[in-house]
Amino acid sequence: MQQNTGISGYVLLLTIQFVFIVIFAIYTDYDTDLRPKDGAQSEPGFIIPKYGHFQDIHVMIFIGFGFLMTFLKRYGYSATGLNLFVAALCVQWAILMRGFYEMEHGTIKLSLTNLIGADIAAASVLISMGALLGRISPIQLLVMGLIEIILFASNEYLQIELMKITDVGGSITVHAFGAYFGLAASFILRPSKENAKAGELEGASYTSDIFAMVGSVFLWIFWPSFNSALVDGPEQERAILNTYLSLAACTVTAIIVSALVSKDNKLDMVHVQNSTLAGGVAVGSVVNLLIHPCGALIIGTFAGALSVIGYRYFTPKMLEKMRLADTCGVHNLHGMPAVASAFFSAIFAYFATKDAYGDSLYTIFPGMKNSTMLEDEHEMIIGGFGRSSEKQAAFQLLAILVTVTIAIVGGLFTGFVLKSPTFRPLQTHELHKDDIYWETPDGHEYNRDEHLQ
Repeated sequence: MQQNTGISGYVLLLTIQFVFIVIFAIYTDYDTDLRPKDGAQSEPGFIIPKYGHFQDIHVMIFIGFGFLMTFLKRYGYSATGLNLFVAALCVQWAILMRGFYEMEHGTIKLSLTNLIGADIAAASVLISMGALLGRISPIQLLVMGLIEIILFASNEYLQIELMKITDVGGSITVHAFGAYFGLAASFILRPSKENAKAGELEGASYTSDIFAMVGSVFLWIFWPSFNSALVDGPEQERAILNTYLSLAACTVTAIIVSALVSKDNKLDMVHVQNSTLAGGVAVGSVVNLLIHPCGALIIGTFAGALSVIGYRYFTPKMLEKMRLADTCGVHNLHGMPAVASAFFSAIFAYFATKDAYGDSLYTIFPGMKNSTMLEDEHEMIIGGFGRSSEKQAAFQLLAILVTVTIAIVGGLFTGFVLKSPTFRPLQTHELHKDDIYWETPDGHEYNRDEHLQ
């Protein structure tokens, strides 16, 4: 028997969209700079700042993530289609949730910066989706996304605005949060002991792996934009350079280590699709710092090896010992490299000095401003300012601890919500299958494999 969302489920989804329309009507408006001004004229050939970065991140969210998850041989429609659906919904929700922390006189002022931030927030939900791919319904995915964005926005504000950490590439606030939120939810929804193994359709075909590789290449190409979109000037150029070098070293290392640890010393496509991207995550929290080009290469090399080892040894053990399923291996691509990035950020923060950074030290590490530099006495919030480099390093470590804690607690809570009688869980024979929710072409090879079920 096949399950589908049902009319009531689709009505609920449409209702949520109408609620968004009402909230946008009441609480949002264009940013002041986007309003027409008397006598103001656009310069010929003017290019909107950051639009290139916005386009690149947009491609990552809607093509990169979507196609990366098409590796499941009978779940391509859902991987790309639900990725589009979830991202489009979460972008709207993220604009509101993040905007509520930045309201001016009760209004969320919208600009391109808000869209970039919303896309990045949606990435955290898509990472969590990867941990549960093929094992929850679209309605459950929707509910998870709505809850996660609320917690994501709160944690992001806590880390960036209150604790004043540096995390330009989002390794702490996006990758670690999304990975451990998804894994915690997956833990609550874990299979029974009898079914604690990879499903019959939880694997790739030759064609599906090629499509997934397309997603990987898009992510690889545009990752420097993801890591550099929130900074400008020399910081942005350093972020692009460090990300690219880290990705390059990560790719070489991941492919070599894959051959060393895999059966018959052959390359594993899972490693090539995923572990080659881990360098972009591992360098994220330090991407705008003076880590030296050699440092970027070292970080990428470490991340590539760590990720491959995670896929080869950790993921199977997590399923075997803990019954913790991680369909896309987000622990290996996003989780562990993000934790490593937090430790790298603590190390480089510890050695950060005014002599090395000049005045940009206080832009990169706002918490290191002394009291005479503050424009507003209300900026003296958590931990105050005038931090030493040692204290800033401690705050970087505290950030990953707090983030992972919030993510795990939030994920556990969400898992219990998704496990409630309100939602009918997918049965074992319904996992990782498109035709539960999609019309599939008659005569397609998909339908010839029904005997497997």
